[in-house]
Amino acid sequence: MPVVAGVDLGGTAVNYTLVDARERFLIEKLCEHPARSTEGPDICLHQIAEGLQIALELAGVTPKEVVYVGLDTPGPASSKGVLSAKGSTNFVHSKWAGFDIRAGLEQKLGLPVAYLNDGNAAALWGHFNIFGANSHATSVSAIIGTGLGGGVIIDDNDIKGRSGFGGELGHVLIPYQGIANVAGIVPECNCGRTGDLESVCSLTAIGKTFLPYFLAKYPGHELGKLGDLKKAAKLVRGLAEKGDPMSREIFRAQAHGLGLFFDEMVNTFDPDALIVGGGAVETGEEFRTWFINEIRAGMPPQREEQADIPIYVMPNGDTAGARGAALEALKLARQQSLI
Repeated sequence: MPVVAGVDLGGTAVNYTLVDARERFLIEKLCEHPARSTEGPDICLHQIAEGLQIALELAGVTPKEVVYVGLDTPGPASSKGVLSAKGSTNFVHSKWAGFDIRAGLEQKLGLPVAYLNDGNAAALWGHFNIFGANSHATSVSAIIGTGLGGGVIIDDNDIKGRSGFGGELGHVLIPYQGIANVAGIVPECNCGRTGDLESVCSLTAIGKTFLPYFLAKYPGHELGKLGDLKKAAKLVRGLAEKGDPMSREIFRAQAHGLGLFFDEMVNTFDPDALIVGGGAVETGEEFRTWFINEIRAGMPPQREEQADIPIYVMPNGDTAGARGAALEALKLARQQSLI
């Protein structure tokens, strides 16, 4: 039974999945292995191969049955899997700079390897989960994490662009001045831009921009007593879930920023669906519903024909990258008559 593998390489862990020719995923839950990416390409690629063998044993699949592998990593990287000359965001070892990780894994495994960045891979899985295979739908996904990734899927194809940077949605500028109750705020992104989506809607934005702004409005707040904004930023979501007023204001501002971005996407692509993933929606049902409703509240009024556009939550968030990478590999395997 020929299968393809999906490999989601993060800063500290690798997640695996397997999918067969009928688009059935053979591993349902999270299947992780240590990445050791901070130790450089040689050790990390060995770790990927070792973990893949464990995943195959878990699914009862032999190595000979694997015909293609899909890989996703954090960017920046080219569409062919060559990491930026400055290195990948999460891979700090100097040998990653300019490293062709797709070709490196292909040589290590002796199998053809497809490559996507992690945001694009998750977007592809979210699209497939909603519309299935061979659809002619369009979707736009935003995945909120330390930064903000995402992707645009049209006719089952991930839009990569000329150099592979298509779908870098976190660096799209938004009219953040239109967000209520944040007058005077100046959100700066680590990329150097002011007012892009990541500078407003990310964990980094909470620590860098929103906490300094709102703690001045809420003197005596418990997070202000920590003296460490990065540590405090990680506690905001939990407090927001419990109804803490300041933390809710921070997430309301982020949701409204995402609403402004989605409005731009509606008027650019007229998509069939908007998808949100990441930590902001990997929460309890009450908070998740509230956050999605706030995204819609932050969107300017739409044309009557577009006002009912659905906003979905990314399914299987922990395994979304691996699943999307596997789907990309499955598409290429079919094109090459390997499956």
